Amino acid sequence: MRRRRQIKTWGLAVFITAGLPWHALAATLQVAADTNDLQGVLDRAADGDEIALADGTYHGPLRVTHSIVLTGSPGTTITGGGQGSVITVTAPGTVIRGLTIRGSGRSLEQMDSGVFVEQASHDTLIENNHIDGNLFGVYLHGSTNALVRHNSIIGLRATHPGGVGNGVSVWNAAGAKVIDNDIRYGRDGVFAITSRNNIFSRNRFSDLRFAVHYMYANDGEITGNVSTRNIIGYAMMFSKNLVVKDNVSDHDRDRGMLFNATNGSQISGNSVIGGLQPAERWATADNRGADEGVPQAETRAAAPAGGLRPGPEKCVFVYNTNNNRITDNWFEGCEIGVHFTAGSEGNDIRGNAFVNNASQIKYVGTRHLDWSKNGRGNYWSDNPGFDLNGDGVADTAYRPNDLIDRVLWTAPAAKVLINSPAVQVIRWAQAQFPAILPGGVVDSHPLMSPPARRTAAGSTPR
Repeated sequence: MRRRRQIKTWGLAVFITAGLPWHALAATLQVAADTNDLQGVLDRAADGDEIALADGTYHGPLRVTHSIVLTGSPGTTITGGGQGSVITVTAPGTVIRGLTIRGSGRSLEQMDSGVFVEQASHDTLIENNHIDGNLFGVYLHGSTNALVRHNSIIGLRATHPGGVGNGVSVWNAAGAKVIDNDIRYGRDGVFAITSRNNIFSRNRFSDLRFAVHYMYANDGEITGNVSTRNIIGYAMMFSKNLVVKDNVSDHDRDRGMLFNATNGSQISGNSVIGGLQPAERWATADNRGADEGVPQAETRAAAPAGGLRPGPEKCVFVYNTNNNRITDNWFEGCEIGVHFTAGSEGNDIRGNAFVNNASQIKYVGTRHLDWSKNGRGNYWSDNPGFDLNGDGVADTAYRPNDLIDRVLWTAPAAKVLINSPAVQVIRWAQAQFPAILPGGVVDSHPLMSPPARRTAAGSTPR
């Protein structure tokens, strides 16, 4: 016979739930809104219990030390009162569901969060919550195999992103997944560092510094996300063996995608879409996005007050990034399609579409790079080539840059001479005598039509 423990109600309505998979003693505790000791209820709960909170406001900070299910209804709010983390989870297998969570402290050093999940709390589930106005939204601090899904996470608004936290922080949390969340405001949407085997999929990011920020985190998947109105969409740094697929950067400001020391990865099916953006987005230096770990050797001219300027500045920035497959991506409407620099080698770059960028490529280097393989290159919207045999590949190679481009990169003031007869003669001579061209990118088999453009779930096709 199963033993049943007796449960004191402590002024609560308690219902015994039989047959739960956790164990036979699990209970559902219905908590009224007028309780003034929710922490005591959590402390007295047993592993496997469900704590169901009625509509109303409950005061934290709270600490979950048993493997319970903590649930609420649309009117259930837990507020931390500006002290520490609102909910700290220390037990494995905990579920936090259906709550509005707000009011954490403001200490970056203490990592004050809406939900802080400690290292012992593996297999934690955080879902269907509204996490609003906290320094960090969710912090997975070493919690393996955690799942954060279907949450709305709204961070703090600040002029300088350095003073606020991330929507979801993932530190040393192998196997953690962040899926189907809406994340807005704060520093970075998802920040992963010193981790592995993470999956970030189908999230929507806006009004952040970086949508996804990856550092020293290997073997992860970043797929099907949508980034809009952020400073940088996807920043992958010092990581390897990533799958970066079917993501959208829609009118982000400085970079759609950034790869710094990202090696051995599959980067495919992504779309970076730019266009004219209000000049006030560049009005102050405080909210500029830095390419962390990348030397900054260029400045960007200010836009006229009240005017428009194209953005992102660069659809993709590739720095010291090696042995990747960069295929079937769409880069459109940026000042520079791809800035490719600093010894990046062994990359397979083909099947991409470079559409209506002011400069398709900026390549800083003297080596000759052929961006085609097995008779297939990339599509270039400004390629005037012909396809007389109708095989879908231009009959002549495409070279995006010439000697004049190099002069303009090193001496931007020379742009005033760009339409002069002398410059036009030099460019004509280079076209007639390719041997005088410097080293750089060439596409030996440019495509005559673009590949199919993919869109992530939740994005708006254009």
